[in-house]
Amino acid sequence: MAEMDTHADPGPAEPADQQPPVRAERQKALTIGAVCKQLEREFPDISISKIRYLEDQKLLTPRRTQGGYRLYAPADLTRLRTILRLQRDEFLPLRVIRQELAAGRAEAEVSSSGKGPDPRALRRASVAVTGQGALYKLSDVIDETGADPKLVKELEDYGVIKGRVREGDTYYDDTEREIVRAVTELARFGVGGRNLRVFRTSADREAALLEQILAPALRSRNPDRRKEAVEALENLAAIASHLKYLLLVRDLRSIAGP
Repeated sequence: MAEMDTHADPGPAEPADQQPPVRAERQKALTIGAVCKQLEREFPDISISKIRYLEDQKLLTPRRTQGGYRLYAPADLTRLRTILRLQRDEFLPLRVIRQELAAGRAEAEVSSSGKGPDPRALRRASVAVTGQGALYKLSDVIDETGADPKLVKELEDYGVIKGRVREGDTYYDDTEREIVRAVTELARFGVGGRNLRVFRTSADREAALLEQILAPALRSRNPDRRKEAVEALENLAAIASHLKYLLLVRDLRSIAGP
């Protein structure tokens, strides 16, 4: 059933003694279209299909009317805003965002001020080094990120992302998908695939350094030692990412001037 971008139809009248509380509740609840309108200024790429997708991924559970309309309470709107900020500002995949929310990450902790990612979030996000998670078709990645297919092809050509070909289709994991999302944001400022080689080279060098530090333990046949090495790798990756962010901020301050 198609979603509406206004408040849901109130439907059949309730008994007279129940009408006031029902009206009060519906003044607070929003349809999916109304939610999009409230969020589109902060998140220009928000869409009804994207909100539905987040619901399919069990990140949102809006109430449904008997007619099938989604109704979003204030708490649902707050949760959605938190999810979108974690995607945009910290580039976290949905799997990690689910962990963050389950761990009690609140909107107050997710700043939109541009102060950079929370190192705690970076540590949690680094668990992705132990597995690729779900795989997505190219068409799904393009639909969700709003990326230009030509840009995705360019990212493949320059080795910024690495798709996996299976039975004639190209698939991407959560991390590759979020890379596409981040690059799509940069593309709005004229940054293309060829400009991203510096990021690719930097990441390769950092990965090689961390591998050199932990290679013996990571290749150990002792499960306990390997587990400790993976945890150390995650912590080192978080520290390295935060250090890189701080160095970038310092250099950008010199560019901006006093």
